[in-house]
Amino acid sequence: MTLVDVRISEPKRYIPGATGDWEVIIGLEVHAQVTSNSKLFSGASTTFGNAPNSNVSLVDAAMPGMLPVINEECVKQAVRTGLGLKAQINKRSIFDRKNYFYPDLPQGYQISQFKDPIVGEGQIVISVGPDRQGQFEDIEIGIERLHLEQDAGKSMHDQSPTMSYVDLNRSGVALMEIVSKPDMRSSDEAKAYVTKLRSIVRYLGTCDGNMDEGSLRADVNVSVRRPGEGFGTRCEIKNVNSIRFIGQAIEYEARRQIGILEDGGSIDQETRLFDPNKGETRSMRSKEDAHDYRYFPDPDLLPLEFDDAFVEELKAHLPELPDDKKERFVRDLGLSIYDASVLVSEKAIADYFEAVAAGRDGKIAANWVINDLLGALNKASKAIEETPVSPPSWAAFLT
Repeated sequence: MTLVDVRISEPKRYIPGATGDWEVIIGLEVHAQVTSNSKLFSGASTTFGNAPNSNVSLVDAAMPGMLPVINEECVKQAVRTGLGLKAQINKRSIFDRKNYFYPDLPQGYQISQFKDPIVGEGQIVISVGPDRQGQFEDIEIGIERLHLEQDAGKSMHDQSPTMSYVDLNRSGVALMEIVSKPDMRSSDEAKAYVTKLRSIVRYLGTCDGNMDEGSLRADVNVSVRRPGEGFGTRCEIKNVNSIRFIGQAIEYEARRQIGILEDGGSIDQETRLFDPNKGETRSMRSKEDAHDYRYFPDPDLLPLEFDDAFVEELKAHLPELPDDKKERFVRDLGLSIYDASVLVSEKAIADYFEAVAAGRDGKIAANWVINDLLGALNKASKAIEETPVSPPSWAAFLT
């Protein structure tokens, strides 16, 4: 992650400590599982919920002599996501071996991308608020890179009192690692960022964003500093799979670091885990640097290359994304920014609203959909897809 402070002139959000104010610096590495029927380098299924070790090919199990073959659909999905993030698309990228040992990593290395990723710098605009005056603040969060890599398996330590079990169903599943720049300054900004990113990949159809299934999870990098000083030592909180937990982990970790520094101590660069039951982070291991993984180009895979025509064909079929849809709702239907933001937060909600609003007053339709329909569904803990009232029926009621 490149440590460049791009928000010197913008409003700061300080945390009061015993000896003065502190500023929290946040960067996120989001792992989004690519929507694809098969894995990144094999034809094994990616269906969630199948019996343990049933979605495993000889390639995934790292049997001797097995060679990876790139899944073209996963490449297309990564490019689509890059386009949705307004990012640079690199028409030549390289797969590397990231070497480390873990029981659920059969190869003894992970195929990833290091120096030459498929997608370069981009950006996401998030809205934070409303404040006491009902205003929202738009903040641009930089994207450092997006690269493709294969997932590891899953170790299970609660199945037996004496043994651990390994499920390789996830081994080899395609991931997009989307790395932000350290541009976030509060837990609210981090939560808004993940919410917006999840909305974008769902609109694109490149990731289902189901955090409870592990399809989207985040490594959270947190450091603190005195206002105006350079970046402090950061700690990485691994595999947080809930937007609410991301916020809680940041709040706890920032306070922990501030307490250590105010007591005259120093922060150790380390990897930590978040315990949602206790609401706290705990040490996992010392933080690795890139050289610890001994990256080198994978000798079994040629550089990944494609041309402008490949990118333009994908760009031509992109759907309308949340920001564009929100702007259209405000411009053409006269909706407030807040109402438009609520309606575009999920593609299914936006589609439902547009079906109801077709040919009638958009403001009236928005009020009923947001306050009555979504309110009732939220009270019943149901998603918009579970509504018993179809868009034509709701439209007829409004008429």
